[in-house]
Amino acid sequence: MASEAHYATGRRKSAVARVWMSRGNGTITVNRKPMEEYFSVDAARKLVYQPLQVADAMDTFDINVNVHGGGVTGQAGAVKHGITRALMTYNEDLRLPLKKAGFVTRDSRAKERKKYGQRGARARFQFSKR
Repeated sequence: MASEAHYATGRRKSAVARVWMSRGNGTITVNRKPMEEYFSVDAARKLVYQPLQVADAMDTFDINVNVHGGGVTGQAGAVKHGITRALMTYNEDLRLPLKKAGFVTRDSRAKERKKYGQRGARARFQFSKR
């Protein structure tokens, strides 16, 4: 079972990450680049590592990710969600610690649309009485 791969999809804002996880030495590849090269922001890299730290599997799996849509933070959140779901397909016992850490639930917050006759989603044009 050395070639057994676990697949999962993670989402955050408008980003979608497809994650393949297999036994290995801890290499993470995002869009055919090393993760450190793809996510240059340190906070984004920390976000990706969180579920692996909770599962105590930092050097256990090679992870290959295809991610598109959104920005750096949204993509990092999508990768984090995908890794969490892939870990759960590998071992269902990891669900409870990952759930307690808050990684299982998809973060459904997204940008609210701008409405017509307004400056933004909720901001209005300044009212002038005279």
